[in-house]
Amino acid sequence: MTPEPEQYPLPLPQDWPALDRAAFLVGTGNAEALAWIDRWPDWPAPAVVLQGPEGSGKSHLAGLWRARAQAGSIEGAALGPAAVPGLIDADQPLLVETADAAPELPLLHLYNGLVERGRTLLLTARLPPARWGIALPDLRSRLSALPVAELRPPGDDLVRAVLAKRFADRQLAVADDVVDYLAKRIERSFAAINRIVAALDAASLAAHRKIALPLAQRVLKDLQPGTEEPNG
Repeated sequence: MTPEPEQYPLPLPQDWPALDRAAFLVGTGNAEALAWIDRWPDWPAPAVVLQGPEGSGKSHLAGLWRARAQAGSIEGAALGPAAVPGLIDADQPLLVETADAAPELPLLHLYNGLVERGRTLLLTARLPPARWGIALPDLRSRLSALPVAELRPPGDDLVRAVLAKRFADRQLAVADDVVDYLAKRIERSFAAINRIVAALDAASLAAHRKIALPLAQRVLKDLQPGTEEPNG
């Protein structure tokens, strides 16, 4: 009997995971950053920098703050000179996503204008302002003095919880032994969690198999060559 050829899944749309407060899973790596969001408007400075690597939950937290503060938002790269007056005249708190990509002079004018009006800003970036390589002394001094809400790599408990949630977001039934196996071996980042869940979803569809331990082992070795058994 001729074996059925392997079928590859079509890129069907996935439901985006919920980004409300209840969906934000808290661990030691992100509790401090969440506390800064909850503390608004009682901040000790006119702005806070939300800093963390790709996939660390910055956009989720920034969205929670934007809803809480009823703030406007703009991407840093879109912050040209023409945009600044309108953002200041809107007279509301403002979220600047990927602020390290913003042109320096417009960002300085925006910062000064909003602070003069008593408005607050939340700036997101992968690195703290001291590592942005800011050339303008005035902007460098202002941003480097701001509090930084850092999102650190997740611990084991949070990795397990996020893995389980990501599988549930895709309506995938995955046994605890698979979640435990992955949690002990994957890179400690939310980006790595997202990659392994997406890869397992695709591999499961292609092979017409449930996500069990053998499939998880194979896919993880493809994503992380040289993965070894952890000690203990």
